[in-house]
Amino acid sequence: MKRYGFIFCAVLFSALSPQLIAVPAMVSVSGKYYLVQSDSGAADAALLSQELETRFKLYNSIFHFKEDAIRVPLKVRAYTSKEDYDAYILEHLEKTSPGAVYMHYNQPERRELVIHRGSAEEARMFPHQAFIQYLRAFIPHPPSWIREGFAIYFSTLKFESAAPVVQTETSSEAAPSDGESPKSPGGLIYEENLAWLETVKNLGDKAPSLESVFLADVQGFPDHLQGLSWALVSFFKDSKQAHYERILYECFMLLSSSASSPANAEVVFQHILSWTTLEALEQDYKAYLHTRKTFVELIIEGLQAYKDKDLETAEAVFRQALQQRYTHYAPHYYLGLVAYDQKKYDIAETYYRSALQYGADPALVSYAQGVNAASAGRNSEAIAFLEQAGTIAPAQYKEQTDMLIKRLR
Repeated sequence: MKRYGFIFCAVLFSALSPQLIAVPAMVSVSGKYYLVQSDSGAADAALLSQELETRFKLYNSIFHFKEDAIRVPLKVRAYTSKEDYDAYILEHLEKTSPGAVYMHYNQPERRELVIHRGSAEEARMFPHQAFIQYLRAFIPHPPSWIREGFAIYFSTLKFESAAPVVQTETSSEAAPSDGESPKSPGGLIYEENLAWLETVKNLGDKAPSLESVFLADVQGFPDHLQGLSWALVSFFKDSKQAHYERILYECFMLLSSSASSPANAEVVFQHILSWTTLEALEQDYKAYLHTRKTFVELIIEGLQAYKDKDLETAEAVFRQALQQRYTHYAPHYYLGLVAYDQKKYDIAETYYRSALQYGADPALVSYAQGVNAASAGRNSEAIAFLEQAGTIAPAQYKEQTDMLIKRLR
């Protein structure tokens, strides 16, 4: 019996040991507000800590919560393995969530943001959930429209550790000039999230009343309410009407850390109505939405203006598109064309280089650079660009580049 018992224990240990060995070793990094754990090592934990601390600083530059209210570090746990990520979440929740999930509890020390590091969903879900973690650290039960609206608003806020220290692109002052990079604080780059714009505009008269959105108390927010929450945040923050932005910031001051979500929502709603009527608010809100255009709409409008030789309008519209999606090549390329037609050849070259950096067709850009350099009198540079275009896409450009090169020599 002893012998068989020994064999049984040995087999059991052998079967269990791979799972024990496979448990990832977590490395911890403590920052000012966050305690970050990562299974990818100290470098990844430090980078994630840097990003979260930077995001916190940006968020609080808007909300102005009292930072000494953070008495327990905001916990963050990052896994590279989907299996480990899912297993950890399922220990605490009924189902897993792709990319990232914030787990909220009444006890602050139990609250935790869990991230599937390197997953396709991380880029979309991590910024969303990181904002919710920040907000609920101060206001455990905020109005649903503020929670979801700002989470969507900031879901396109990206972090680059080597990025310049700059400012978000949510105001006209942040509009990049002559192809320069947009500026955001401490490595953060903001591109406005208009993913919900078309959906919200298409709701038209079928949209729920603004009052119902202000007072909604939904944990798993339905899609249409998510979109409308984002639209309200965008309106209050970006409509360029100072009194609405002031009302919004005053609402933050009225939020209570001990109140329920419905109670906080009611206080905020009543404060809004103390400064405007629901009818006036709805009229201004609808007018604002009418003026907002998607990235595709702006590109089409800019191209039409360019086709009509209205370079001033084309430039203004393409700059709006650039503010929305700085890392898309199209506005850079078309602003290059506009600058070329304005005989601003150095500026055109800067835009063409940016377009290439963000994924434009190399042959197309090389051809444009060649024509631009030739017009600027830089013939040898023009020939090099044109030869490059002809080599990359001979079927499209070889014949015309050869003709241009012959004239330049």
